[in-house]
Amino acid sequence: MTIFDRARRNGIAPLGALIAGLALAGCVSTTHVASAPAPRFDAVAFFAGRSEGNGVLKIALHRPATTLVEGNGRVTDDGSIVLDQTVRRQGKPATQRQWVLHPIGTDRYTGTLSDAVGPVDGRVDGSVLHLRFAMKGGLQAEQFLALQPGGTVAQNVMIVRKMGVAVARLDETITRLGR
Repeated sequence: MTIFDRARRNGIAPLGALIAGLALAGCVSTTHVASAPAPRFDAVAFFAGRSEGNGVLKIALHRPATTLVEGNGRVTDDGSIVLDQTVRRQGKPATQRQWVLHPIGTDRYTGTLSDAVGPVDGRVDGSVLHLRFAMKGGLQAEQFLALQPGGTVAQNVMIVRKMGVAVARLDETITRLGR
């Protein structure tokens, strides 16, 4: 006999029995496994020195392409990060780009990207850095970089939209290689 059969026999609606069961389940103690919290994302600290990003770029109506991004970042006198990158995409010649990010307080960045049209806006929410910028051709890019425990690896997801529709996605693992 199921919980629903018992509920019907006792004059309780099956949905009510389900809700009561879920409420009681919420009262049950579970074992909690403690894990190290991911550190706060500090873009200046993370990108200072050498880094390498390995990923897969998926563009609508194209085959996925592997990517390799080699970075070299330097901190300026005003506390900003200048990140020079060589981008290698499967089947394409290597290209160069440069990011400049200026911290504004503890949880915001503003800056430039050589591939962008206009400013780059960045916000930090704990271990995640969220970047937004416009690109040529009416494209809007949004990146989410999630710093992993240990602080040397970040998972990067970039979504590019045209008129609100996602037209490309990059999934990338970025690793700090040292100074």
